Amino acid sequence: MIDQQHPYLLKRLERLNAIGVALSAERDNKRLLEMILLGAQEITNADGGTLYTITDDKHLKFEMMSNKTLNIALGGTTGKEIPFLPIPMYLEDGSPNLTTVVAYATLNDKTVNIENVYQTQDFDFTGTRKYDEKTGYHSQSFLTIPMKNHEEEVIGVLQLINAIDIDTQEIIPFSQANQSLVESLASQAAVAMTSQNLIEGLKALFEAFIELIAEAIDQKSPYTGGHCRRVPELTMMLAQAAIDTKVGPLKDFMLNEKEFYELKIAGWLHDCGKVTTPESVMDKPTKLSGIFDRIQLVDQRFELLKSQAECEFLKKQVEALRNGQKIDFSKSEAALAAFKIKCDADRDFLRKTNFGSEYMTLEDQQRVIDIAAALLYDSNGIASPILSANEVYNLNIVRGTLTAEEREVINNHIVVTINMLDSLPYPNGLKRVPEYACGHHERMDGRGYPKGLTREQMSVPARVMGIADIFEALTSKDRPYKKAKTLSESLYILGKMKEDQHIDPDLFDIFVRDKVYLKYAQQFLESEQIDDVDETKIPGYQP
Repeated sequence: MIDQQHPYLLKRLERLNAIGVALSAERDNKRLLEMILLGAQEITNADGGTLYTITDDKHLKFEMMSNKTLNIALGGTTGKEIPFLPIPMYLEDGSPNLTTVVAYATLNDKTVNIENVYQTQDFDFTGTRKYDEKTGYHSQSFLTIPMKNHEEEVIGVLQLINAIDIDTQEIIPFSQANQSLVESLASQAAVAMTSQNLIEGLKALFEAFIELIAEAIDQKSPYTGGHCRRVPELTMMLAQAAIDTKVGPLKDFMLNEKEFYELKIAGWLHDCGKVTTPESVMDKPTKLSGIFDRIQLVDQRFELLKSQAECEFLKKQVEALRNGQKIDFSKSEAALAAFKIKCDADRDFLRKTNFGSEYMTLEDQQRVIDIAAALLYDSNGIASPILSANEVYNLNIVRGTLTAEEREVINNHIVVTINMLDSLPYPNGLKRVPEYACGHHERMDGRGYPKGLTREQMSVPARVMGIADIFEALTSKDRPYKKAKTLSESLYILGKMKEDQHIDPDLFDIFVRDKVYLKYAQQFLESEQIDDVDETKIPGYQP
């Protein structure tokens, strides 16, 4: 029976199975490589070993080194770099490197078991002998095993040094049983490495594709360039601060590594629906912009208005002279000059109004209406207002540059985002991406859009993204209708939003208390925006 004749072998078989199970569950590549090498050393009682992987340029890269006698552990999770250059699989003339044992094993897909490297003539162990001379070590038995993936491609090499007799502690050759065990381990290890590489490759492709979408949206609109890249960064900063806080209602809030990654992906995708938003709306830099900025036509109309007034003035003078009437030229000219000055002032006011602002007063709105009442005459003498009804409507936009209809088009991007994200087949670790990504326009009092969710109906990560989206917009320097705000201006507005139940109050307090705003500013804002912030003057802030 095997357990009576070879109890040590049975123990190693059991250990091999345990290592195989552990390899299949490991998701960290460095720990995986480390487990492979140390597991092989353990089941063969090898004193040392090295694990190599094959690079794209056909070199064998040192990934992990271990030696018990020399107390060496390099690569893997040790954080210590291996100071050796990769081993070429082919020489400079293009011929295969068959004198180096690891290259030979790789190129021939063949296990090489050497009893004593000092007695073999088949391979060049000059480097090994020099290393022994330098360190006082004695390399003797070598076992070199290629690792193949499911497509029978060699993806790495496992090399063990100096098998140690468990009883005498002497160096012995690697037995056939040990070789078979390590070959089995190498096969399991290759499958685990391939799975890990495939997972990492798909993950990298997924992230790159998401970032590509975000970059395309930013490139689509020069006025929101960088928004899709900055919001995820600020989201992660605030989420981490919420995780780290030890006081307040969120002191028990926690996200594990997978949940944190889920929020990151949501941050990158939060505006993906903007791919359908027309550029004419997304890029509307002024209130009168269309195919071109119609303020230019308004300017010309004011010049025409002044010319028509001057013509009318001159016609009246000529008529008076013909009728022998006395004319007070100075008074008439003063009236004309005053009218021209008023026209210039009205024109300048409309130019300023056209750029948009955070808020347009009722008085300014009435002035636009009053200006519009001025009449121009066509060649047939038919009068029409200097501003059309559509121009008055656009110029009286209270905030920004968009009309209610255009804002509806912009707001529709979140509906498109929801439809796009809800249609994707998410793995378990990403199922909350739509919820996190699509809640950044909701409000705590339920007056947001598109679903009108209240604070209680929203998760903490979704509320985090709402603050990140607003603060990025406030401090952004690429909006067409406003200049970039300073930290103190932005925090004041954000504080008013807290009082107005627009944003989450607890997260806002963390945002200020932990100076998340400053960390973000140091990375993304201009120096002139980073002013001194008096936190006692921020509305609604509770230290």
